[in-house]
Amino acid sequence: MENELLVLPAGGPGLLEGRLGKMLEAALAGRAVRFAEAEESLENRRILFAFSLPENGVNAGLYGLLAHLRDHPGRLRGSVGGVVVDGAGELYTKAAGRELILAAHLAGCAFPGRPLAEATGSLQNFAVQARNGACGLEEAYRRAVSDLAGRVLGFAPPRRRRPRVLALHASSRATSNTLDLWGRVRERVEGACEVREIGLRNGTLEDCAGCPYTACLHFGERGGCFYGGVMVQEVFPALREADAVVLLCPNYNDALSANLTAAVNRLTALYRAASFEDKAVFAIVVSGYSGGDIVASQVVSALCVNKGFWLPPGSLLLETANDAGAALRLPGIGERLDGFAENLLAWLRDGGPEQ
Repeated sequence: MENELLVLPAGGPGLLEGRLGKMLEAALAGRAVRFAEAEESLENRRILFAFSLPENGVNAGLYGLLAHLRDHPGRLRGSVGGVVVDGAGELYTKAAGRELILAAHLAGCAFPGRPLAEATGSLQNFAVQARNGACGLEEAYRRAVSDLAGRVLGFAPPRRRRPRVLALHASSRATSNTLDLWGRVRERVEGACEVREIGLRNGTLEDCAGCPYTACLHFGERGGCFYGGVMVQEVFPALREADAVVLLCPNYNDALSANLTAAVNRLTALYRAASFEDKAVFAIVVSGYSGGDIVASQVVSALCVNKGFWLPPGSLLLETANDAGAALRLPGIGERLDGFAENLLAWLRDGGPEQ
């Protein structure tokens, strides 16, 4: 199955009509491709999810697919995926794409870095790629879909005998449920991994100020960033060596904390000069009330979709706990922490759990 690309449409036969159908035909020419049949197994496949969005951003078929994946957590076990979204308007394509990536991930699908090829109605989101590739907007779109298909077909999880794991947080140890959970995970993996933990809470962490591309590239090629500080002194060197990053994410107003957001933004300098495609992203997300899925989606979008980290199945641990220490008293939390730690080791060392 690894040499065959299975196209899974959200929206029925209409996918073959219009711009998306023509683009898929052109971009996938020469590959072994077929459309998924109703009720067939989706385990251990190489899957390209594809759908169009009307200008209002609502595709009923997409919601049907999301419901199906959320109702069947193991539906995509052993599969590797990518997503193509073709929009009629300028909005909603990335939001719809990352929502599907999160649902497919929770259903057992792995994703290589940069798993989303999205096209807005005007195709202006391909302006930079077209300029860099000395081609038109439609050709840049075609190349993006073709490249994604190739990476989905060719993806294999890197295997490390003794993985190096970098944990990033911006929390207080005295009150953080997120750090409490990470502490238990760390106890379970530290003997089999090299673990480094960096706190971004104290001191000044400058956010990215959007330097010109050439300036950002200049500093990134030298392993740095114009603003220096803890990112250049500690995070960049640690991330270069790491096989995986674990983001420790308390839910702050349905968003990543300010310092974690700034850290992700600052990774742009390093990303311009070094690929993250062989580095996995994991996250522990703790919400005081609700909304863990929103923060998880931000992690997926920021590090997998935009920065190119690959996303192993089971790499997101989502819990709800409010008072300090409450997370460690949640029913069944010990078993979930065991599973998260075992899954982390299995993907980093063995290319996935035994099935």
